[in-house]
Amino acid sequence: MDAGQMLEAARSFEFSTLDQRLGLGGLVVVAPHPDDESLACGGLIAEACLQRRPTRVVIVSDGTGSHPASKTYPESRLRNLREQEASRAVRELGLDPPDIVFLRLPDRFVPNEGPAAEAAASKVVECVLEVCAQALFVSWRHDPHCDHQASYRIARAVQRRLPTLRLYEYTVWGWALPPETQVQPITDGFRLRIERQREKKQRAIAAHRSQTTDLIKDDPKGFRLTEADLARFDHPFEFFFESPE
Repeated sequence: MDAGQMLEAARSFEFSTLDQRLGLGGLVVVAPHPDDESLACGGLIAEACLQRRPTRVVIVSDGTGSHPASKTYPESRLRNLREQEASRAVRELGLDPPDIVFLRLPDRFVPNEGPAAEAAASKVVECVLEVCAQALFVSWRHDPHCDHQASYRIARAVQRRLPTLRLYEYTVWGWALPPETQVQPITDGFRLRIERQREKKQRAIAAHRSQTTDLIKDDPKGFRLTEADLARFDHPFEFFFESPE
């Protein structure tokens, strides 16, 4: 199957509720970078919070790869800024500070195997057990960023340790793949209606000011989400692939 076909099919998945997919259990969202949790799962997180469903967000990388040439925001300051932004974002969605965990693995160099990846998987397992999670949400295995693919492999390692855990994949940059790119087919998944959570999601995304504004001005090649990028995440639903075993 090619990427274009798969992503088009996902936009027509049947709508499901969290009750239908998770029962009464909690959930854990694994985000490769600070902002991915809001972009791809902001509605999901807000809906879970509205239902008082136990939820954790795990941010895998330290986020310092977005503006590597900035002098005003050297690595340690940028990491602190991005963590503060992520904390504000999840508060907009309904979570409390203890509900977000920062693994602080190196942005652009998140390992997909070895001791650091295993340690990351162990931390995610702890989060799953803390909230009695029935499902883990992570970036799509084919998302065209090395940290997103590594985060998926970490999540897969978690599922190997907890075989009853359901694994769902979300896309952030999947649209950037050439449509003809051959991908591993995933034919199951669901869409979640987020109309009533749409404003919360937009406020959460806006909390990531380093990624959505010119807050950091001294790195001409620094990352910034464009209006076109942001429009891709402004829909009344979010969709998730259910990852086969």
